[in-house]
Amino acid sequence: MTVTGASVLRTYATDKALLSRVLVPYKDHCRYLLTAEVSALPDGLARVEGAFAIPESCYIEDTGHLNAVEVNIAYNQMMYYLVAKSVKEGLLAGLQSWTLEDFWAHQLPDILIARFTSRFQRPVDPRDFHGEMELRSMDRRSPGGRPLLMAATTYRYGDVQGGRCDGDATLAFVNFT
Repeated sequence: MTVTGASVLRTYATDKALLSRVLVPYKDHCRYLLTAEVSALPDGLARVEGAFAIPESCYIEDTGHLNAVEVNIAYNQMMYYLVAKSVKEGLLAGLQSWTLEDFWAHQLPDILIARFTSRFQRPVDPRDFHGEMELRSMDRRSPGGRPLLMAATTYRYGDVQGGRCDGDATLAFVNFT
């Protein structure tokens, strides 16, 4: 599954130790991302492809399909892993100065979803699905003199039965140095 036809410069297999650390803030039953492969793209951008499983919803009885809350949680996990792996490998043009220690310090308080949209086209099986997220652009701004990094992303989920959900999200990296 590929969100765009961007040329891949290099691909990194799942870093199990890093994935485990990225998921530490989540309760055990809310750790949906199982594997994640990051690809470096031209212009200091990157994408991630992942496998997910949601054995049981963390907040509602079984609906039988992936729902908006779980889409957002899965997106967060995929995004955090993409940023962490990109920082570790020096892939993102906007975050070259960050170390993994910087990422851990900023992960929860300073990486915000400023806008999030989802389009459900066919129901997706939450027990076994795949996803992809791509950083499309990163733009440094300084509103009021405070540095801010805005990132445009796109994502897609699917399953073997042809289920599909996709969308766009804008990230804001605040307190960015």
